[in-house]
Amino acid sequence: MGRNGAGKSTLLGALVGLVAPSSGAVRTGDAAPHRTRPRDLVRRVGLVPQEPRDLLYADTVAAECAAADEDADAEPGTCRALLSELLPAVADDTHPRDLSEGQRLTLALAVVLTARPPLLLLDEPTRGLDYAAKSRLVAILRGLAAEGHAIVLATHDVELAAELAHRVVLLAEGEVIADGPAAEVVVASPSFAPQVAKILAPQHWLTVSQVREALR
Repeated sequence: MGRNGAGKSTLLGALVGLVAPSSGAVRTGDAAPHRTRPRDLVRRVGLVPQEPRDLLYADTVAAECAAADEDADAEPGTCRALLSELLPAVADDTHPRDLSEGQRLTLALAVVLTARPPLLLLDEPTRGLDYAAKSRLVAILRGLAAEGHAIVLATHDVELAAELAHRVVLLAEGEVIADGPAAEVVVASPSFAPQVAKILAPQHWLTVSQVREALR
């Protein structure tokens, strides 16, 4: 988390090999991302960018899924099966530009997940989503985490961070200014605390569901 220009997207870009570090080192597993072939890197780390359409270039959903299977050396139908699980109602002949923001995000997520990367990166994933689509995304990400994926989100959405994050790192001008358990970091930062934390601080409750559970 951090303000615009803090370095969140740059950090994700470095983790997926789009940005070469100017100093120090970046590793995903035992690989240096910017020196690893894209076809090898997709099995290690995947990025869903701020604009999911940046990953989508085919004329149909079916063609996007077929290309994802080929790029990941996956069995034909792998991406389509993932998409059907995440978003059952989208037809094969639908053009990606005709999808809603939430549907495009889910298609991009299925494309990235086709290679089953253990590390998943999402840059501002709730941008443009309505409440229902955001709720669906939360459920999807929880399921992926339960399957063993490590997930890194860059987000301004304090409610999303409160709902999902185990750990929060605050950046400012490329530097880490806070790093720790989500409850501790966001409660200590008025700018990045959800509404529940602002009302109930210094209690370490971040969501309505946590308060409801505590009052039982």
